[in-house]
Amino acid sequence: MQKIKLFDTTLRDGEQSPGVNLNFQEKLEIARQLERLGIDIIEAGFPAASKGDFQSVKEIASIVRGSSVTGLARSVTKDIDVAWEALKHSEEPRLHVFLATSPIHMQYKLKKTPDQVVETAVEMVRYATKRFPVVQWSAEDACRSDLPFLARIITEVIEAGAKVINIPDTVGYITPEEYGDIFTYLKENVPNIHRVDLSAHCHDDLGMATANSLAAIRHGATQIEGTINGIGERAGNASLEEIAVALHIRKDFYQAETGLTLPETKRTSDLVSKLTGMVIAPNKAVVGRNAFAHESGIHQDGVLKEPTTYEIISPELVGVKQNPIVLGKHSGRHAFRTRLVELGFATGDQQLDSLFAKFKDLADKKKEITDDDLFALVLQKQIGDEEVYKLDGLQVQYGMNNIPTATVTLRRGEEIIQEAATGAGSVEAIYNTLERCLDRELNLVDYRIQSINGGPDALAEVYVKIASESGEATGRGVAHDVLEASAKAYINSVNRMVAIEETKAKQEVV
Repeated sequence: MQKIKLFDTTLRDGEQSPGVNLNFQEKLEIARQLERLGIDIIEAGFPAASKGDFQSVKEIASIVRGSSVTGLARSVTKDIDVAWEALKHSEEPRLHVFLATSPIHMQYKLKKTPDQVVETAVEMVRYATKRFPVVQWSAEDACRSDLPFLARIITEVIEAGAKVINIPDTVGYITPEEYGDIFTYLKENVPNIHRVDLSAHCHDDLGMATANSLAAIRHGATQIEGTINGIGERAGNASLEEIAVALHIRKDFYQAETGLTLPETKRTSDLVSKLTGMVIAPNKAVVGRNAFAHESGIHQDGVLKEPTTYEIISPELVGVKQNPIVLGKHSGRHAFRTRLVELGFATGDQQLDSLFAKFKDLADKKKEITDDDLFALVLQKQIGDEEVYKLDGLQVQYGMNNIPTATVTLRRGEEIIQEAATGAGSVEAIYNTLERCLDRELNLVDYRIQSINGGPDALAEVYVKIASESGEATGRGVAHDVLEASAKAYINSVNRMVAIEETKAKQEVV
């Protein structure tokens, strides 16, 4: 049985999804859960992209020990130097360096001849191997490259010291048959190919990322790259949970397996979804809400008689199961902490005290606390930890024949700011008031609201994206009241915008 290594790029390619902006604490939570899941390599970010990215990669590399941690670098010495500083204290310092190889990229983006591209690739791999014990080299846009040139450059970078060769379908262009043929061609035409792991990195622009990745395995790939829930640039990446479960269910066909702890799958998926704000489609394979739901009477009858009649994946395999512990107002700290740990959250005693107090407040208002409620509690705590502006008071007056009016009290340090404004609706009135409080022009780019579970006592979760001259920032807010959640989400996005501006100001000083 062939062992397939899984390379997770949720924290790098996944964070490049439009609208996703993870802070350090959120990245660390995801990295820890990826480690529990059994991911072989975690791409923690692009260290040279920003000081924030550098710091996140450095911290994750120093904390995670069960997975190898890597960072992305362009084919320039500065990027490689910065990546080394971020990764040198990791368990296994590993670099991911890339260079485009397709004619269109070489001519229009790089403005280099094929010979110059080969020279640069070899030079940068040699430079990186002086420090990094493992160097992965990627041929960007490999699937639109000329195969003889691709074989030539791969041969030379392997001689220069690369230990992993990645063949990305950068724009999601290839079909499974064609992609498999590329791997077969390279195995037949690169004389030193036996010295490296061959890796596949597929995008989903034509909806074939998972199929292409599986085709690569059939044709010799020993490493697959992707993200949790398939998030990423444009239409996203190959979904690692789909690939891992496909190999498990069809091991008779693929004769390959991963080292994933599959019961951690659903927990990992939910965590990534909550922290990125990217909702999982109900019909998403493996982890969607409807993946194990049966509405057809014929299907229901069959499943009740024998589950395998209509279920090729058991819910328990991926961690979908009933929780025997029901949390409510009578639950104690031990049950509360146990469930948090089961959900993947590590908490110290001080943080647990704060969360337990909020849990008790919520339990007084709700009969039963669900896992989604616990996720919301932890997210609320993380949002509160990064506050510059804090919501101290909110009052909204609304009536069918009256103009909605909001009064908001904000606190920034010791300063109290209070304003009032009107709007066409209650949310607009709140946001107009907040703009007055902040005395700055902000544009609301996106506003989304969803209920955390059903029922009249459900929590409301609001997601917003705002834009200013400084760039864009996203925010979340959770509360029983929709208007309070809306205000909290907007303030959270403003706090993140402030953090972005402060980072940029520090970089300009440096």
